[in-house]
This record gives sequence, C-alpha cells and structure tokens, in this order.
Amino acid sequence: MALDRPLVGEPMSLDLLNTTWIDRGSVRDLLEDLEGTQAWLGEAGLDGPLTEPSRLALTAAREAIRGHVDTPDHADACAALNEVLSWGHTRPVVGRDGPGSVSTVGDPNRRAGWLAAVNYVELLTGDPSRIRRCAHPECVLYFYDTSPKRSRRWCSMAGCGNRAKAARHYARSRQAGG
Repeated sequence: MALDRPLVGEPMSLDLLNTTWIDRGSVRDLLEDLEGTQAWLGEAGLDGPLTEPSRLALTAAREAIRGHVDTPDHADACAALNEVLSWGHTRPVVGRDGPGSVSTVGDPNRRAGWLAAVNYVELLTGDPSRIRRCAHPECVLYFYDTSPKRSRRWCSMAGCGNRAKAARHYARSRQAGG
C-alpha cells in the first residue's frame, strides 16, 4: 500500500497523529484497517505483531497523544497519555560498549503505541513549543517546528500556507470592490 498521505517524515509521535488527515473535505484514517497499519509500521521502521489488538493499541496511543497536544494542562489528557506510557518501561544497562538502555513492553501488541508516546515525551522534554498544529483552520496535521526563528505556522507552505494567502487575498479584493 502506497502512503498517499500528506506531511510524512515528522518525528514518530507526530507522524502517528498525521495518520488522520482531510482529503477533499473527508477525514481519512490510515489506521482504519490492518493494511494501513502495516504500511505505517513499515514506514516507521517498526516490526511486531500485526493484529487487530495492535491496531487498536496504536489508535489509542494516537488519541492519547493528540489529546495531550491539544490540551496539555487537562487532567484527563495527562491521564490518557500516562496510561499509554505505563504499557512499558526503559531501564539503564551497562555493557562492553558502554552505557545503554533496554525497553520492555508487557504486551507486544502495545509496543508501537508505547514507542510513539515515549517519542512524544522526548519532544516535550526537548522543546514543547516546537510541537505545533497547522494554523489552517481546516487542517488537522501536526509538525515539529525546526525553523530557526520558530515561526513556522503551516504544515506545508505549498498547501495550507498558500490556501490561507489566497483566502486573505480574496477577502481583500472583495472588500476593495464592494
């Protein structure tokens, strides 16, 4: 299955959020079936069981991350994300090559969702202000702003940015003519 969705290549947690998008006015969901789930797992470089429970765990993780991005101070959003984070743990280890860590997830079906939630916490730890939702009111995509001035507003300047510019131009031309 070819991934025909917009804005791929974001950090894993945000890429998981972007498995839902708007296409010609309709919501699309890559994780609506096992074929789409397999495509996303492959793109993310993850293996593991491809089962209905693993798909459901991944969608639960996606909704917990989305809830926290949208309302980080809300107790329910924190609780939902913490629930997903409780699916696994990481412990430090030392080996011949030096220090490292080992991650363990109790249920293999939950591994991909847990990894995405851990990635989200890593982004929060780094710089939470760079985690953004596209400023276009009809867009549902998220991105990590890597611009030097932290001024990126759009998931894509070619898409949402141009639509916003065109809408402003149209509004000005109507105002001037009317």
